Amino acid sequence: MKIGSIDVQPVLDGVGHESKDALTRPGVDDPWACHPGQVGADGRLHFDLGGFLIRTGDRVVLVDVGVGGISNDSYTGGDFLDSLRAYGVGPEDVTDVLFTHLHFDHVGWATRRGEIVFPNATYRVHAADWAHFVEADAAAAGAVRKLGPLRDRLAPFDSDVTIAPGLDARHTPGHTPGSTVYVLSGDDGQRALLLGDVVHSVVELAEPDWQAVFDVDPVAASAARNTIADEVRDGPDLVVGAHFPGLRFGRVVTVDGDRRFRAL
Repeated sequence: MKIGSIDVQPVLDGVGHESKDALTRPGVDDPWACHPGQVGADGRLHFDLGGFLIRTGDRVVLVDVGVGGISNDSYTGGDFLDSLRAYGVGPEDVTDVLFTHLHFDHVGWATRRGEIVFPNATYRVHAADWAHFVEADAAAAGAVRKLGPLRDRLAPFDSDVTIAPGLDARHTPGHTPGSTVYVLSGDDGQRALLLGDVVHSVVELAEPDWQAVFDVDPVAASAARNTIADEVRDGPDLVVGAHFPGLRFGRVVTVDGDRRFRAL
C-alpha cells in the first residue's frame, strides 16, 4: 500500500485462535449466525498476527511486532523477522517501533530472552499503557520481563502527537488505557488508519453494539470503534485492524443502510 509517498506493508508473524464468544452481541444467543464464514468449523475465530512496516522519509517504522516465539493451541508466531527480511529490512535498520497497545500479541518481538530485538530503534507507546502494563503494582510479571528492557530506549507520549512525516498517533482508550490508532496522511490528502485492536474483527465495523472480552473498558472501546467507523464511512480513508485477514486494508461502506467493511 502507498499513501502518498509513504510505503506501508504487512509483516505477518503467525496465527491466533479464540472462542467465537470472545466477540459477541449482548442479549443475542448466536450473533455469528448473521456472519457466515467468519467462524471456523471448530467454533473458533482464526486471525492473523503481526504488524506493519512503514517507510516515510528516512524513517523505517514498525507498528506492533507480533506475538513472538509463542507456540500453543491458541497462538503461534515466529515468522516476523523473516517476513521483515523479505522486504529487505533487518532488525538493525528499524528506527522506530510503535505499539498500538501492550498486549502480548503485539509486543512479541520487542525483546527476545531479555535482549532488545531492534537495537537502533526508539520504542514508542502511550504513557497510559506503559503505566498500566509495566509500572503498576499489579502489572503481570510476564509483561514486565518482556518490556522492562525497553526502558532506556522508550519515548512514551501522553497526547496526540506527530511521530514522523505523515505519521500521527491518536489516543483511543477503551481496549486498553493507552490504546492508540496511527494515522498515515499522504501529500495527496489520502489517509490510512492503523486501528490496532480498537477493532478485532471486520464484523465490529458492521455491528455497532458488539463487545470484546479483551477490552479493559467495553463502553469506551465501543465508543471509539463507532466513532472511527462513522468517521471514515463512505469516504476515501482506508482502515486496517491488527488481526484482519492478511492484514489487508479496506474501506467502510454503507450497504442497505448498514456499515460494512470491504477489503481492497
